This record gives sequence, C-alpha cells and structure tokens, in this order.
Amino acid sequence: MKIGIDKIGFYTPHLYVDMNELAVSRDIDPGKFTIGIGQEKMAVPPVTQDSVTLAANAALEILDEADKEQIDFVIFGTETGVDSSKSAAVYVHELLGINLNARAIEVKQACYGATAAIQMAKGHIGLNPESKVLVLGSDIARYGLNTSGEATQGAGAVALTISANPGILELEEKSAYMTADIMDFWRPVYSDKAFVDGKLSNEQYIEFFAKIWKQYKEKSDLDLEDFEAITFHLPYTKMGKKALKPFLADAPEDVQERLKANYQVSTNYNRNVGNIYTGSLYLSLLSLLEQKEDLEPGSRIGLFSYGSGAVAEFFTGILQQNYRDYLKTENHNKMFTSRKEVTVPEYEAIFEETLPTDGSTVKLDIEMDPAKICLAGITENMRQYVNKVK
Repeated sequence: MKIGIDKIGFYTPHLYVDMNELAVSRDIDPGKFTIGIGQEKMAVPPVTQDSVTLAANAALEILDEADKEQIDFVIFGTETGVDSSKSAAVYVHELLGINLNARAIEVKQACYGATAAIQMAKGHIGLNPESKVLVLGSDIARYGLNTSGEATQGAGAVALTISANPGILELEEKSAYMTADIMDFWRPVYSDKAFVDGKLSNEQYIEFFAKIWKQYKEKSDLDLEDFEAITFHLPYTKMGKKALKPFLADAPEDVQERLKANYQVSTNYNRNVGNIYTGSLYLSLLSLLEQKEDLEPGSRIGLFSYGSGAVAEFFTGILQQNYRDYLKTENHNKMFTSRKEVTVPEYEAIFEETLPTDGSTVKLDIEMDPAKICLAGITENMRQYVNKVK
C-alpha cells in the first residue's frame, strides 16, 4: 500500500520586512543577509496571528468536506505552542470543523516536530487505510531585536494531509535517524525568545547530515545519482548547501549540477519567508514542487529534517503521476505578491506588541488582518479565535 503526502497547504503573514533595509538599519553589510545567509525578506506576524492561526490558515486552503470527514487524527508539530496543557491541534480541529471522532495532539522536538508527526501518521494510515491524518508544522521564530539571530526569524505554517494512495508524494519505507543531547538551541518555558549557539548549531547540523547520510546509504543501497533533488530544513537558505557540499565532489558532474540547481529552486519560498522551524523542510519541498516546472513524476526526492537539541532524520519520497493537480501554486503566488512591506521601525513596533500575561482581557482589531482565521483577543486567560468564513 502506498502511503504519503496527498495535499500540501501553506500560509505566511501578510507583512514582511526587506532584509536589505534591516541590514542597513543595523549597520551591517546587506550582503551578509542576502548573500551570506541567503535571505531576502522576513515574514512579520501581527499580534493577531500565532502558531494556531497560521496552521489553521494553511490547512483551510487544502481541506474539502470529504477531507474533514475522513481525517481522524490531527497532529500539530510546533515549538511555539500557545498552551502548556491544551494542544494547538484541538483549536485547529474546531476552527476547521473537522470530524468529531478524531484524535488531536501536539508534538515537540524543535524543528523536527512535523517530521515526527508524519512518521506517526504513516503508522496510523498503515492500520487505518481509509482514514486521513492532518499534519501541521507551524511556528514563529523569535530571537529578539538587534540579536545575532534576528536575521533568521520568520513566521508561517505548512499543512499536509497524509493518506493511502497519495496525490503528491509516496513516502518510501527506509529512513535513517539519530538523537544526541546537544545545547545548540533551546527556549526555556519562561522565555518567549529562543537562545542559540549559532556556531555549534551549524556544526551539528552538518555533522548530523554526514552521519545520517552514511547510515541511509548503507540501509538503502542508494546514492546521490538516485535522487532528482534533496530538500533540507532551512533555518536560512545557505544551511542545506553547506551540509550537502562535501558529498557532491564524489558524484558525477551531471548529478552535481542537477542537485545544486534543484536545491536552489527549493530555497525560493524560504528565502522570502524566513525560518518557520517545524514547517521549514516542507516549505522547501513545496518550493521545489511548485517552482520547478519540469520535475517529472517518478522522481525520487530526499528530505533532511533537523531539530536542534538534537534529532534528525533523512527519508525519501516518489513523486506521483498527477502530483501537479494537487498543488496550490497560483494561491501561493498571489499570497506572496499581495504581501505588504513594513519599514524597520514598523517591524520593531509589531515585534514589541505582545499579549498580556497577567490575565488581562484584550480585544484585537482583526479587520486589519486579511487572514481568514485570526486571534481576536484574550478573555479570562482564554484565547479567542475567529474563523471569518465559517
């Protein structure tokens, strides 16, 4: 039985800051942002968007009534959840009107969360071939103004339905993975901003890929020439290139050129959104599928997932015959072109606008936010979500 990704949705806020402008305001050579780390724009989430609303908006564009009835498991991967007890998946389940007879949980392991959710979903579909699983990867990356990590912030979500006989990508059985206790990135429960050892994190990402790639080759008997493309988790768009580069030298020249060219295509969306943590790898995959017009059905795609702390996995998928019929390329092009640029002072003001933590009631102006699903406020410590089209 084939199991894999049937549909993919994506959402990012309607505001962004230009990385050239941010660099100038921080007295930094713009090339360090646009070339050095490979970022052009950074999504800026208004206070009316959080990880729940981003995920719900991403899923809204792909789910039809049949999907909502078939989905019996919602798994929400995030490291910027909104509650330490209630899962973000429960909010999304209600906002989208999904079948009541469904499980809904939240999973966490830094940027690996959505990959863990997909592996859980595969097992569930194996036991329940007629059902579907909604997997959500949604995050807001926050390091703080004028910090070393500021240029790798971002916001967005990717939603995927996992099913038997998938429309887009059949997930193959073999994968390689590993875990090691590393303090390269973390966010204590008392902080709304992450802490990161950037140098260590880069080193560990590259080292994990090297070890896992070796393990995967031994398990599968496959090598680089067997792949049309390899997509990566991208905290910034140069990161995957650094990990892949040492292995390209041993591949035939045509394979090197193909993988490098397709890698570049896979970074297009991330370059204009920034880091979205759990959704980042799947935004890379989506960018490849929607922006590479001559990608042939039957192609094998590699996916490298890395979650600081650290857990990583390499797995693969085969593009299905009519996969383009399941993409929302036009929707995503419109979403990007309709975004509004904010100045650096405006971005800073939005960044500093946070929700009360003392139980205060607050009502937010959701009319200023064009998203269909928004956070409307807080009442008695309870978040108030609104689906404008429900």
